[in-house]
Amino acid sequence: MHGGFRRPRGRPAAGAGPTGRRGPAGLVAIAACIGIWLVTSGSREPVGPPLPSPAEALSAQDRYPGAIAPLTGSPPTRIRIPSIRVDAPLTGLGLDQDGGLEVPPPTRRDLAGWYRDGTTPGATGTALIAGHVDDASGPAVFYHLGALRRGAVIEVARADGRTAVFTVHAVEVYDAKAFPDARVYGPSPRAELRVITCGGGFSPRTGYQGNVVVFAHLTGTY
Repeated sequence: MHGGFRRPRGRPAAGAGPTGRRGPAGLVAIAACIGIWLVTSGSREPVGPPLPSPAEALSAQDRYPGAIAPLTGSPPTRIRIPSIRVDAPLTGLGLDQDGGLEVPPPTRRDLAGWYRDGTTPGATGTALIAGHVDDASGPAVFYHLGALRRGAVIEVARADGRTAVFTVHAVEVYDAKAFPDARVYGPSPRAELRVITCGGGFSPRTGYQGNVVVFAHLTGTY
């Protein structure tokens, strides 16, 4: 995953957490993601990262089963997604000079990042975690993100010693030119999480054409 997220001008800062910091609703998806590695099947079609099934799409019915009350804010330190064998440290991501969300260093395929000026995972609002899909040597931390299914568990360890447990309620893929920023980053009265990486169609010239987005909500702590 290359590039970042840009913040459009003239839009209100929505989704602020309990600390009053800017939430991720002020961001929209990047125009494109540059894939720098793909597994090749023979000499023909590239085999890219998995894409979510239409059956995992966001539904208006029973979207938040088992949701619990939000936690107080605390910075996250690690993300674990057991079903796709993700166990990665987290780094804070700010905005670059162009107003786009910084991304983890391309040399750190094992690292994911969270939007530190937004909601902390587990607190009221919509928290954002992003990571690369691949790097020059192979799959990166979120290569298998599109394989997640509704009901999968995401654990986010926090600096306060607590672990926020989220349950996936949808997985979708969007073309960058029609990315629904309000749907993905909009504010929430619950504790919600979005995990995002590059995905969708792939062009050797311009890279990945969209994003895979996982929607999850807080269902437990330990």
